[in-house]
Amino acid sequence: MPLIAHSDLPSFARLQQEGQEVLTPARARAQDIRELHIGFLNMMPDAALQATERQFLRLVGSCNRIAQFYVHPFTFAEISRSQQTRDYIQQHYHDFAQLQQDGLDALIISGANPAQADITNESFWPPLEKVVRWASRHVCSVMCSCLATHAITQLLWGVKRYPLPQKRWGVYANRITATRHPLTANINTRFEAPHSHLYEVSVAQFKQAGLPVLADSEQASLHLGVSPDGFRFVFFQGHPEYDAISLMKEYAREVQRFLDGHRADYPPLPENYFRAKAAPLLEQYKQSVLNAKGDYRNLPAFPQDELSRWIDNTWGDTGKAMVNNWLGLIYQIAHPQRGKVLMEGVDPQDPLGLRAAFAAQAS
Repeated sequence: MPLIAHSDLPSFARLQQEGQEVLTPARARAQDIRELHIGFLNMMPDAALQATERQFLRLVGSCNRIAQFYVHPFTFAEISRSQQTRDYIQQHYHDFAQLQQDGLDALIISGANPAQADITNESFWPPLEKVVRWASRHVCSVMCSCLATHAITQLLWGVKRYPLPQKRWGVYANRITATRHPLTANINTRFEAPHSHLYEVSVAQFKQAGLPVLADSEQASLHLGVSPDGFRFVFFQGHPEYDAISLMKEYAREVQRFLDGHRADYPPLPENYFRAKAAPLLEQYKQSVLNAKGDYRNLPAFPQDELSRWIDNTWGDTGKAMVNNWLGLIYQIAHPQRGKVLMEGVDPQDPLGLRAAFAAQAS
């Protein structure tokens, strides 16, 4: 069912141009359909802020539940921003205090660029802790992406991420490990998913902390896990929200960091991402950079348009299905009065009735 363009957030117009259904408030009021209000905490840096916003809006808007989805983006003043991005946030984003007052049915928390080896030293840690503590009592379910997964599993369960020898970067094969969980219902048991992180938490760490693992990868470890009740917190270490060209744009940014002198080595390619026919074009550009020997004034532009022809999106349908399942569960068990966490008659300790299934899985 459609998103509601309840503000002048530019991403609504962008999604409409892409063909996604987005209702005006007037059209929404004319329909007798239940509303669900989803908070979206966007901690991404300026270069990826609006793209990440659109990616998660697209996932929510692709849900086939009979509901109208109001998505409320917000962020933290503690995150360093350019003046242009601060102006954008001031115009289009919400105040967290007002969202607390109004109530939310669910919350999505994006990843962020890691700047500190100790995640608790990040500028966003104190306000993130405040949001998570509030959400754990007042929101039906919280979906966490990448670094948010690392932060929240450490905050609430003491799971500490570890640094990787090199960035985990590419598209990796995954397998569903909990076929009876509602979040993985009607999803192919094998699928692919993008990953992009310098730090990682492992399947073994999740299991040791009593956190059920729903999907993992031999190459990339954890993809999807949940809190012990199976629903209150949903943890993605991979990126089901990524567009087909997201990793390419990230690669282009890493090449630019090399050109600017911010990294010493020319970046390696994301694994399992570009089709074989892209190899000559990628190698040609790399050699043009290396042959320039630091004088990049005549360097051609990075060939994003040409490379986009040699990229396949092999994860989008699975990501949409998982988020669709998540929103469907929220629709079933979220209290109609926002701010009350669960419907009457739902066990707050076991909202999905999965306690017995998890016990059997553990044994």
